[in-house]
Amino acid sequence: MEARYTRNVATLSIEENEGLKNCTVCVVGCGGLGGYIIEMLGRLGVGHITAIDGDGFEESNLNRQILSDIESLGINKALRAKERMGKVNPLIEIKAVTERFTSLNGREILEGAQVVVDALDSIETRLMLENLCEELNIPLVHGAIGGWYGQVTTVLPGDRTLSRFYGGRVSQGIEKKLGNPSFTPALVASIEVSEVVKLLIKRGELLSRKMLVIDLLEQEYEVIELI
Repeated sequence: MEARYTRNVATLSIEENEGLKNCTVCVVGCGGLGGYIIEMLGRLGVGHITAIDGDGFEESNLNRQILSDIESLGINKALRAKERMGKVNPLIEIKAVTERFTSLNGREILEGAQVVVDALDSIETRLMLENLCEELNIPLVHGAIGGWYGQVTTVLPGDRTLSRFYGGRVSQGIEKKLGNPSFTPALVASIEVSEVVKLLIKRGELLSRKMLVIDLLEQEYEVIELI
């Protein structure tokens, strides 16, 4: 085992850590949530990560998006993810998709992944992503934030959790109203990554048909059953 992974041992077995090298995870969105997700997956040693984002960094991203800095303003977020992870862990492969994720290109982008991660800010696109994952029989880990609040769920094929949870709502999430601080996406991304790892190593209890709802202002964490 490479020395960079030795501190994973005990949390993950050597066999589990070695197995991550052969896994492929697609992260849809490389902003507040996605940047942290890619960072953690890459440091853990997930061997193949597809980073998908059609946007470039803006100054308003600097308060929370870990991939952003002054030099990256205007640079595509997926390309920046590839560049950064090349410096952090050159043992893994990052595929940067610099076009917007749509129903037209989504199937081709997602095919071959063991897990897909939702790091989007549009409910409409999330629902489209869930549909594609359902068609491709790929688990989807969802996370969303707004101000002090966050949520995480894992959507297994057949669950249709997001369709039930978001049915009939507007196309934008509450972050447009409540804001995006630095701490909420970091926490929610960490929980999303833990769900991804459990899916990949096939161990642990998943948030399947459950929604973890987080209120950091009052330090309340509640798991809601979604039947």
